[in-house]
Amino acid sequence: MTTTPAPQSGAETGVLARVSDVRCVYGGGEQDFTAVDGVSFELNEGEILGLAGESGCGKTTLGNALAMIAVPPLYVLSGRLGIDGREIDLATLNAADVKAHRPYRGTTVSMLPQGAMNAISPTLRIRSLVLDVMRAHDKSVAKDEALDLARDRLKMLEMPVRVLDSYAHQLSGGMKQRVITVISTLLNPRLLIADEPTSALDVSSQRMLVEMLLAMVEQRIMSGVVFVTHDLPVLSQISDKLAIMNRGAIVEMGPTAQLVEDPQHPYTEKLLGSVLDPTAETRRKGKEWLTGGSGLVRSATETAASGSSASDTPKGAKP
Repeated sequence: MTTTPAPQSGAETGVLARVSDVRCVYGGGEQDFTAVDGVSFELNEGEILGLAGESGCGKTTLGNALAMIAVPPLYVLSGRLGIDGREIDLATLNAADVKAHRPYRGTTVSMLPQGAMNAISPTLRIRSLVLDVMRAHDKSVAKDEALDLARDRLKMLEMPVRVLDSYAHQLSGGMKQRVITVISTLLNPRLLIADEPTSALDVSSQRMLVEMLLAMVEQRIMSGVVFVTHDLPVLSQISDKLAIMNRGAIVEMGPTAQLVEDPQHPYTEKLLGSVLDPTAETRRKGKEWLTGGSGLVRSATETAASGSSASDTPKGAKP
């Protein structure tokens, strides 16, 4: 793994989480498939770590392992998570391992899943789901307390509180994703694993969700976020550090601005080069590539500037 050195600062930020040697496979058939191969990293208090890479590189699998929600055919062979002075064994090779993870799920580490459609029970109103989640970890929590907290989080996402009285089928896909964001953060987890949380949202909803996560970290409602996505423009705006995954391993990691400006690993450079850039310069290059530089195709702007129109099209040619 290539590690981009962090810039020196006056005071060292305390380490929130240390992830060591996470190895995951998908099994159950004739041959196991290695999905995560020896991943290790550190996350400081108050940091957002962006985890990026192409589809199938192991981002979501790593997130599931860290959130301790891996289920067959996914098996965590090894890995440790050091957080709050505890060393949590992430392995899921037997029932005892899985049972030992229960006290940490939702409170120490929580998962904000990508598949909002599958994460909300179709038979429960949102208010019932909120109460179930809260009481699964604290049976003494009052109903009004749980719902008041949910209302506050809904307002942060500019959603009407009447959503609490709705069933899943009464909500749009974007509203479901925001509801799941609320539910995933109800227990104020120390570490949030956010798996493609903006993928189902329009631009304005993306902004609100990102601002909510940033505000929660700033207010220490939670202490850190691992933001999993292939959307590099989003990560470049919100993450403090960026980790690039390829074929189950982190190939480069460092401060976001430094890594984006000066990538050290060839894969990182190629990944950054694949991002569509809607600047005039890029559009010009794209046009030249499409036409082979022959100038046979002109943009609408050039056509208007030259004073030509559809009437200039030669006879027999389609405008």
